[in-house]
Amino acid sequence: MKYLLFIITIIGALTLSGCVVSNTVNNQPASPQDTNPPAWGGANVGAIPKSARLDLSNNKNLDKVPMDTFERSYLEELDVSGNNLTGALPAEIRKLQKLKILKARNNKMTGVPAEIGQLSKLEILDLSNNQLTGLPYELGNLKNLKTFNLSGNNYSTLDLDRIRKDLPQTEFII
Repeated sequence: MKYLLFIITIIGALTLSGCVVSNTVNNQPASPQDTNPPAWGGANVGAIPKSARLDLSNNKNLDKVPMDTFERSYLEELDVSGNNLTGALPAEIRKLQKLKILKARNNKMTGVPAEIGQLSKLEILDLSNNQLTGLPYELGNLKNLKTFNLSGNNYSTLDLDRIRKDLPQTEFII
């Protein structure tokens, strides 16, 4: 295990794509009072070494992003695509101030938190193939956004028009 941690530290990325998410540790079921985030083979995201990229994609049992993900303020890329995320990403997304790439496609999300507009370094935002019905106007604050993929959603065109006006340099994929 220590060699794996060493390798991850050197390459600066960690892919947990396709892992089985479990709320059990050492084969003990989580109690209703358990506030620990979901675990991957007994280790939560907080136990993962520091890296600029975190790939949590294609974990079909993942229905929310583990909260300790948002304590990793050094993240530049986060991929939570292909999970069963519902609702909206947590407001704590605002803590990821170095984030340049956010991929959350192919989920069941119905909303986008207004706090996402605080991610001033964001360059690529992929929210395609969700169930989005509205878009916060704060998305217009993302002045460094180069690509915004919203295809496969049912959002308001009025919301999109207002955001487009604020982001004339952004390529919108709709």
